[in-house]
Amino acid sequence: MIEMYQLEQLLAVAERGTLSGAAEQMHLSQPSLSRSMQRLEAELQVPLFVRHKNKIELNANGQMAVEYARKILGETHDMVTHIQAFDRSQRTILAGSSAPAPLWEILPILGRLYPDMTISSELQKSEILLQGLRRGVYQLIILPYAVKEEGISCVKYGEEHLFFSLPPAHPLSGSKGLYMKDLNGETMLLLDRLGFWEDLTNEKMPDTRFLVQENAAFYELVKASALPCFATDRVLVQEGPNQSRIKVPILDPEANVTYYCLYRTEHRRLLGDFLEAIQN
Repeated sequence: MIEMYQLEQLLAVAERGTLSGAAEQMHLSQPSLSRSMQRLEAELQVPLFVRHKNKIELNANGQMAVEYARKILGETHDMVTHIQAFDRSQRTILAGSSAPAPLWEILPILGRLYPDMTISSELQKSEILLQGLRRGVYQLIILPYAVKEEGISCVKYGEEHLFFSLPPAHPLSGSKGLYMKDLNGETMLLLDRLGFWEDLTNEKMPDTRFLVQENAAFYELVKASALPCFATDRVLVQEGPNQSRIKVPILDPEANVTYYCLYRTEHRRLLGDFLEAIQN
């Protein structure tokens, strides 16, 4: 019977071009690898190599075997990934988001509705989240745009709007609205792990010096500092406005987003209570 390790070794020979190079890559002795390839030829009952005095090379049979080996190993990897993801989905709800604010609200809801399951989350780029959802890694993802795709359901979740949080003495604190470029070049406090918002600020405010802080330190500095920072209406709704600072709406269209919850349609029953909760 052909073993998986023999296919991996065959690919190593094809990639490295020599037995010695493949043996080094696989952490084997060259004689051991040579015997393994001979056993593979015996199983297939065809020669795979043209053997010269100091080297071997793949013949046409060997090249075809390499193509099949790549397919088999790739499908095996996919099988392992999907089965592990399926097993995890029976006990875990993994929610991914491209921005932190939706997770602040969604994780407590999931924890309340599914007390017997493990609830975990990840902050990732949108394309990684979507790819993970397709492969069954995530049971739920939140993106700042809708997706129409067979096998994936998409439900509008809510909106988020960014503000500048300015001390009253700031020269722009009396503005009715500001563009991100209006504060470009200043020094600002910035919360760590902002997802796609971080990419947006770097793009729109390339000359700004951001002092990036983790959660606890960030909020303490906001209270004590006269430096501008960003605020979001998701926090304003939850915590109430900070009277010592003035919130000025950001007028850039990109600073105002609509979030969508995406899930595999086959998980509709699993997530039924959650979907009802967020729609109500």
